[in-house]
Amino acid sequence: MSEPVTNELIYSVLQKMQVDVSELKFDVRDLKVRVTAAEEHVGSLVIAVSGTNNRLDRLTDRIERIDRRLDLTDSHNG
Repeated sequence: MSEPVTNELIYSVLQKMQVDVSELKFDVRDLKVRVTAAEEHVGSLVIAVSGTNNRLDRLTDRIERIDRRLDLTDSHNG
């Protein structure tokens, strides 16, 4: 048979729920910190990739200039 619903039972359940909610709040705060760190890391990676692409573009330009100066350009490419 089930236990009758009393004020003590309700109070006990509410206390357990309060502990659970408190733990959830702590976990959510921790997750927010972790997500922020991950977002900052992704932002840093985007900046790094952008810088790398910029350097590759400049190298490509330099190689094309060298090819033109040495007359090494392929006549099929335009």
